[in-house]
Amino acid sequence: MIVRSPCIKVCNMDYETGLCEGCYRTLEEIGRWTMYSEDERKSIRLKIEERKISLGKPSFKNP
Repeated sequence: MIVRSPCIKVCNMDYETGLCEGCYRTLEEIGRWTMYSEDERKSIRLKIEERKISLGKPSFKNP
């Protein structure tokens, strides 16, 4: 299964967290997304959900 990019076209970096306010990825994760394996992408998607929860943002696991 192809793991799609979490990008929602809201590209604005939060310099306190170091994360994009739209997709909750780091600049490194954004820049390397196409180079990551599917397993690496799955891992990043899980990290994104954890980040959202820790920041009190809506997520698939915590609507």
